[in-house]
Amino acid sequence: MNKQFIVVDRTEDWAPFYPVQNLITAEEYLGSDPSPDHSVQVINLCRDYKYLGKGYYCSLLAEARGDRVLPSVRTINDLSKRRMYTLGLASLEKLLQKKKTELHKLELESYTLRIYFGTTPVEELQGLARQLFDLFPCPLMEVVFKPLETTWAVEVVRPLSIHQLEESGQDEFAAALDHFSSKVWKKPRRKKSYSYDLAMLADAQEALPPSNKKALENFVLAGRQIGIDVELIAKRDYPRLTEYDSLFIRETTNVDHHTYQFAQKAEFLNIPVIDDTNSILKCANKVYLAELLQENEVSTPLTRILYRDNPHGLAEAAEALGFPLVLKIPDGSFSRGVHKVKDMTELETIAKQLFHSSVLVLAQEFMYTDFDWRIGVLGGRALFACKYFMSEGHWQIYNHAAKGSRRSGGFTTMAVEQAPEEAIKVAVKASNLIGNSLYGVDIKQSGDRFSVIEVNDNPNIDAGIEDAHLGRLLYHRVMEHFFSEMERYRYGAK
Repeated sequence: MNKQFIVVDRTEDWAPFYPVQNLITAEEYLGSDPSPDHSVQVINLCRDYKYLGKGYYCSLLAEARGDRVLPSVRTINDLSKRRMYTLGLASLEKLLQKKKTELHKLELESYTLRIYFGTTPVEELQGLARQLFDLFPCPLMEVVFKPLETTWAVEVVRPLSIHQLEESGQDEFAAALDHFSSKVWKKPRRKKSYSYDLAMLADAQEALPPSNKKALENFVLAGRQIGIDVELIAKRDYPRLTEYDSLFIRETTNVDHHTYQFAQKAEFLNIPVIDDTNSILKCANKVYLAELLQENEVSTPLTRILYRDNPHGLAEAAEALGFPLVLKIPDGSFSRGVHKVKDMTELETIAKQLFHSSVLVLAQEFMYTDFDWRIGVLGGRALFACKYFMSEGHWQIYNHAAKGSRRSGGFTTMAVEQAPEEAIKVAVKASNLIGNSLYGVDIKQSGDRFSVIEVNDNPNIDAGIEDAHLGRLLYHRVMEHFFSEMERYRYGAK
């Protein structure tokens, strides 16, 4: 059974509450011997968490001992300066926009919300309180909101001490603590038989997931064989991310999506994540990729960026690229939002449609090939090499209008060493411009010319396709990369 400590500066701070056996002072905790099985749960309620003060050292020592502590040193540091915690508030903007009606009804110049272990007595703002607690897990917080023209913004986030609470606040705090202790920490974490815990985010209902069910099973097995306990999690498990040492996203990512929020939270928790927010942001937008690749002299199809407000852009693109040409929306995936245009009339019609959703559209020369190269790159090194053939009777790998086996083309998977050296070279160069994560680089080959079509974060790794050459070794290499990253993070070489 787990042992829980409630740590306070002075025992009289707890006077308004029922006596508990697990109450100790900061001095007592700092002077205690560590638990040999790391089963201690610490709720640090010191009066302040200033740097190198007693409250700070209680959390620091708890983490060093392997105890589970709230708040963590990271949370303490994040809340110490506004410039630190404002980085985490971007994800709240949409939720604040939804809650603006409730806040505007208050007709105040500012509004202060108390949050007790992720709960608040203001029912309408419960979702907001929970999300703030997920960003900054602190037992007791006070958040000040200021009205803007059309919404509200977070002005201040600060931890509070129980000695500052009035009677009603004491009741709310006590109820929240009781719920938190009995529900959130009721089920202790498994006694570790593995070196690390990895969360693998997947959606069983996704139509075109980046890994099929068998591949997910292979990742789990490979991880456990080298000392990583891999657990499949879903969107609903967002609050549990603090339990893990790393995150592997196996859902199709997007900036405006919960996958991005998961990646962002992993970065706030300072744990390795594939794919990271930087990779998601950069790979999601084909306009950005086109500029990045051209700027760094990576071979691509001839490309023009079309501006909605430039009436001459279409004619200039047609003259430079010729027909047929390809139009792309910036954030399409799996061949969605990609159109082959045969003449000027079709160019004007399709461009007008695409400009409804984006002020920029990408135009590229049409390079027909029987297949595209897909080079998987992990940590700056080629991981796998595939030829993806065009869907039957179609000019793309995926034909979303087709049904059954005609929807996508065939494939050939080979050793990296068997793929053209130039394809590997250009794939690694392109992916290194994005980061050090896992990427799939799509390349067209025309004679000796190898042109990067796009760099995908979170590329497909499906059992029976990308692993057709390496087999289970492919999954081991991914897990070995995670293990090395977690070792690096653990020992401070980030």
